[in-house]
Amino acid sequence: MPPQGRLLAVDWGERRIGLALSDESRTLAQPLTTLTRRVGKRFPMRQLLALLDEHAVTGVVVGLPLAPDGSEGDAAREARALAADIARRAGRPVDLWDERLTTARALRAVRELGGSTRGRKNDVDALAAAVLLQHYLDARRGGAT
Repeated sequence: MPPQGRLLAVDWGERRIGLALSDESRTLAQPLTTLTRRVGKRFPMRQLLALLDEHAVTGVVVGLPLAPDGSEGDAAREARALAADIARRAGRPVDLWDERLTTARALRAVRELGGSTRGRKNDVDALAAAVLLQHYLDARRGGAT
């Protein structure tokens, strides 16, 4: 991963893909948008590649959905395949990052702020991507991997 420049996080699911963007200094993550994948359709790679260019992204972090015990199932294998596809098609480095509990943390944050998550699945998915990216940034800054 290059030492500077914006990073984009991908918190992907079967139907919605939450995206978050870091600042240039890689200090803060913020929700960017949510892409939708229609049932039975492929990942919206063209949209993702356009966003990488639009925001001058230098690296990508893909959430790795591990089981609670840390093992990898089908979803983790799909995330690894997606990360490899993004790296190949975008020509940018891609890291995988444990995404366990990111959606739960995002839901809790919205509720703690007094908000409702009803009808806001897209917001929650983008916020989950921001939680994922912020954890990645904090760990990198602290020297952890």
